[in-house]
Amino acid sequence: VQLVESGGGLVQPGGSLRLSCAASGFTFSTYYMSWHRQAPGKERELVALITHEGRIIKYMDSVKGRFSISRDKNTMYLQMNKLKPEDTAVYYCKALHGKFGDEYWGQGTQGTVPS
Repeated sequence: VQLVESGGGLVQPGGSLRLSCAASGFTFSTYYMSWHRQAPGKERELVALITHEGRIIKYMDSVKGRFSISRDKNTMYLQMNKLKPEDTAVYYCKALHGKFGDEYWGQGTQGTVPS
């Protein structure tokens, strides 16, 4: 099983990043997928969640209207617009099987928005 994030980087405030999470080794179409982030000294938090069928369940309040989660055959995406310094974090993707509870995490990708 592999979840590989990419697309992180350094971007100025107001800019955009598009994160990708490439999945392999499991039946992607049966798993809920989510993005999480962890800023230095803070706990990991849920950013956005999408069902196995592509229905978006949740965005954290601070990213609503700026971030957009999506998925296709074997990849999940997070389009991040109007980025702010407080969006600086390591972004992780997670796969969760809604029925059996299996879960997998990616290694994370750093997104940095300088103040």
